Amino acid sequence: MSAIMAWSVSLYERLIRSTTSSSRSSGDLAPKHFNLLTRCLVLLLAFCISSSSRSPDVEGEALLEVLRALNDTSNRISDWNPSFVSPCFSWSHVTCRNENVVSLSLASYGFSGTLAPSITKLRFLESLYLQHNNLHGPLPDYLGDMTHLQNLNLGHNNFVGAIPTSWTGLVHLKHLDLSSNSLSGAIPDGLASTPFFNFTGNSRLFCGEHLGQRCASHTYSQVATRKVELKVVITVSCALLLLLALFAVSACHIRRLRKLEEDVFVDVAGEDDRKNSLGQLKRFSWRELQLATDNFSQSNIIGHGGFGKVYKGILPDNTKVAVKRLKDYHNPGGEAAFQREVQLISVAVHRNLLRLIGFCTTSSERILVYPFMRNRSVAYHLRELTPGEAGLDWATRKRVAFGVARGLEYLHEHCSPKILHRDLKAANILLDDDFEAVLGDFGLAKLVDAKLTHVTTQVRGTMGHIAPEYLSTGKTSDKTDVFGYGVTLLELVTGQRAIDLSRLEDEEDVLLLDHIKKLNREKRLDDIIDRKLKSYDTEEVEIFIKVALLCTQGSPEDRPTMEQVVHMLKGIGLEDRWTAWESLEEVKNQEVAQVLNRFSWVDESTQEALHLSKAR
Repeated sequence: MSAIMAWSVSLYERLIRSTTSSSRSSGDLAPKHFNLLTRCLVLLLAFCISSSSRSPDVEGEALLEVLRALNDTSNRISDWNPSFVSPCFSWSHVTCRNENVVSLSLASYGFSGTLAPSITKLRFLESLYLQHNNLHGPLPDYLGDMTHLQNLNLGHNNFVGAIPTSWTGLVHLKHLDLSSNSLSGAIPDGLASTPFFNFTGNSRLFCGEHLGQRCASHTYSQVATRKVELKVVITVSCALLLLLALFAVSACHIRRLRKLEEDVFVDVAGEDDRKNSLGQLKRFSWRELQLATDNFSQSNIIGHGGFGKVYKGILPDNTKVAVKRLKDYHNPGGEAAFQREVQLISVAVHRNLLRLIGFCTTSSERILVYPFMRNRSVAYHLRELTPGEAGLDWATRKRVAFGVARGLEYLHEHCSPKILHRDLKAANILLDDDFEAVLGDFGLAKLVDAKLTHVTTQVRGTMGHIAPEYLSTGKTSDKTDVFGYGVTLLELVTGQRAIDLSRLEDEEDVLLLDHIKKLNREKRLDDIIDRKLKSYDTEEVEIFIKVALLCTQGSPEDRPTMEQVVHMLKGIGLEDRWTAWESLEEVKNQEVAQVLNRFSWVDESTQEALHLSKAR
């Protein structure tokens, strides 16, 4: 992200120079340059607002460089999206603390590259797991600069050469595994004192030049070798273990009794129905969901986002479910507030809304259980299909657009109080067995934000989908969802992301909305429509584009309601609104022209004054 900001500043300076020279030669500031300058400033402002003072994009860029160097030929890590504000929000295999990356776990992924120097940009990294891959080359000397490392596992790779002596600077290292590589030479004395280490499987590696012995697996601190001392150690250890076991059993029993008093549910069979349900919802026990998801295994993750990770689960009756484990839960005492919000969401029943099956609460966990959607999300079918899979045809996309619009209309107009989504995008639109659109994650933003104790509501959403008034003030309304729907409609038509940095190379607009506005002005419909669509109705495509642009107007008051959107998708009342929108755009263009002329006059006056002030 810092690179993007630097690029934006550089582009801004070049535009200033180019527009200045243009105004000196022609006496008028080129509208093209002014528009590009304005968009550059808007993009720079958006990234500045969305990034913290800590510049989390540095770690995100570093992770992407590391992934490229690892050579992920199978594209198994597909969710590291550079468009996201921070890798800490939703990237898999990344663990953060205080918005800093502290753990990176990429074991057993078949990587065949090397470890890039960019890893050192993760200044607070404590754990690095890259075992069981095919990484090659010498061990990186620069890892010795990562003084926060506590756990380092590079075992079962193809590293060669000696262990760098700079690694003796890893004073906080607790676990080191370099087993089953092709290392040679002596182990630096400083590493031999690591509490837990494993150097086995390296036939030419010795534990120090003066020792002349092979390295033992998981060598700990020096142990007495005499048999008498060994018997004493075993006897004392057994006695201590017995005492610790008794203490642990007592502590667990006491803790369980206290937990049963604090938690609303009890994890035993035969609990009465009143405690096992909340209206039509089932209250799951923590143990039930542990078993259903194989203890929340990484292999069962089917999605992740700003609200947490989603796991595939199978209940005892073989029902497949999607288990969403909420993160950022700030108030463990908010049991009653959480239940009220869950009950509110459960009341919202519509064919185009994802049905909530049940939930689970403990003293520190909040989990929601939904039906499993095997056809995945609209975003997957637009941009993430594997070779050979068929994409969405125009009829299905049209059905999705109407389904989402009706679902939002229901949330806004027929729920009391109304429910806002606040993160509408193609990734949150699921497809059922008949490829009908099912809107998920509605109401979750309020469900999470309701537990925050500070005054300012956290802005939740994805860049490119967030309405300008929400981004600048943190205040949301139903018109915020209308803006998100407009951008989602453009995703359906174009198949593209809301933000695409690759368009920078062609000097195109990064924001999909600005890009479509430009193509629409130039009447380039063929460049707007998704190239994967083999056939489509031109008139319907034009209607969708017009509705999308009306939904994404800068002022929320000018945007239609979702009820009006449903009618306009059918062509009812669209032309009058579109004519008014074009007239408003005409007025805006004239105002911009006046501003340009004013700038041009000031520039000419300044040049004349400078000319007259010169010595004669």
